[in-house]
Amino acid sequence: MATAMHTMKLVAIPASLSSSSFIFRPISKTLRLGLIFRHNYSQKLPFPFLARALSSPALQIAEITDSKVVKPQWKAAIDFKWIRENKEAVSANILNRNSNANLELVLQLYENMLNVQKEVERLREERNVVANKMKRKLEPSDRQKLIEEGKNLKEELMTLEEDLVRLTDELQQEAQCIPNMTHPDVPVGGEDRSTMRKMVGSPCEFNFSVKDHLQLGKELDILEFDAAAEVSGSKFYYLKNEAVMLEMALINWTLSEVMKRGFTPLTTPEIVRSSVVEKCGFQPRGANTQVYSIDGSDQCLIGTAEIPVGGIHMDSILPESLLPLKYVAFSHCFRTEAGAAGTATRGLYRVHQFSKVEMFILCQPEESNSCHEELIAIEEDLFSSLGLHYKTLDMATEDLGAPAYRKFDVEAWMPGLGRYGEISSASNCTDYQSRRLGIRYRPAQLSSTNSKKGKGPTQFVHTLNATACAVPRMIICLLENYQQEDGSVIIPQPLRSFMGGLERISPRSR
Repeated sequence: MATAMHTMKLVAIPASLSSSSFIFRPISKTLRLGLIFRHNYSQKLPFPFLARALSSPALQIAEITDSKVVKPQWKAAIDFKWIRENKEAVSANILNRNSNANLELVLQLYENMLNVQKEVERLREERNVVANKMKRKLEPSDRQKLIEEGKNLKEELMTLEEDLVRLTDELQQEAQCIPNMTHPDVPVGGEDRSTMRKMVGSPCEFNFSVKDHLQLGKELDILEFDAAAEVSGSKFYYLKNEAVMLEMALINWTLSEVMKRGFTPLTTPEIVRSSVVEKCGFQPRGANTQVYSIDGSDQCLIGTAEIPVGGIHMDSILPESLLPLKYVAFSHCFRTEAGAAGTATRGLYRVHQFSKVEMFILCQPEESNSCHEELIAIEEDLFSSLGLHYKTLDMATEDLGAPAYRKFDVEAWMPGLGRYGEISSASNCTDYQSRRLGIRYRPAQLSSTNSKKGKGPTQFVHTLNATACAVPRMIICLLENYQQEDGSVIIPQPLRSFMGGLERISPRSR
């Protein structure tokens, strides 16, 4: 579906554009030099590079011919040595997550790259030896021999250096598909294997026929879906009257509560570069993408404030004294919801555009587990304050996105829909995103002991994100759980001061 936004054409890239064929130039001179490669580069690689799992990062790369070098738009600081030394653990993790990452090819490409790198270094040394000999006083015939030898070395070196660039880029392209490692306590399997951490409250009991939020929204004249479908398409909506006030109240109350806990408030750009989306672990261009890409540009609409907040410190070195950095960001979010269908998507539950308040933390590695617990505790406090019945889940391996080391979901009871629905999640991404975004910190003790102040070795920060308030789903919960027999809806106490003292939303007189 394409949506016009001023003069920009927004498109969800179809699957047909995500499976280009890739042909790589043979490393002919390298092979003639006697290096042994287990992969035959003269054949077309037997897999589609972009046909990855939804959670895997993808690269926007055109079809490659013999005359072009594969060049990713960006490079992640991936620890290939660690991957090789922990091959069995990485392989098991890929299997547990049901990922399509090709570990064997990554290790093969890494070995090939190291071999070519050694040969490049050897030829550079030989070239230097020849150059030093040329500085001496020589007979013309000897000088001519050295000139020829130097020329041959230069040609061989140029070819090898091209091959090294190509191998490095292929290695990056493949390795970026490997998901983050997983916390040892995470249950293995599909979503049904997720385990419950906590259950809070119990379902509301009604002595009258319960309505869902669509019926309530229509009778209270606060939601409009039909007109939005005509104006924008399905899965869009208008908020009207008290629903507008309720959205603003939820946003302002959530921001104020999270700020009390030391978080810095932000509003963010809602259009970002595709590369930043990729670095955060999302797939902007591929089959069933959830990202709206802007046609004719390298930009996308954000699906979560996690992306622009993650990018705010991109390619920077933070002093340890600033950590942990805690942000709470308000933004509008845009998602294609590709593949979504059925009654679970009716009304406000799954929409293309919505408001959200997101928490984001950058911290030292040893702090990330405790920061994860802090984020889920904040979410649970917020939902408990609103009187919701909910459960917190430790999500299983197959439900983790590529960046997540561990993820907790909160599912609240929605009586009108007759089921629990996800209203929030909190993820610890360890250094998966920071290695891609280039966010490091310099430990204070290392800086102080280094002879050159501030020049000590750096480490990658850990990043975490959590939803404080996804407005449409919170509206579902409030309307359905606080509905009254007379058709009105009670406003929870914490929100009333943010709604001018309004205590309930009542049906309008006909």
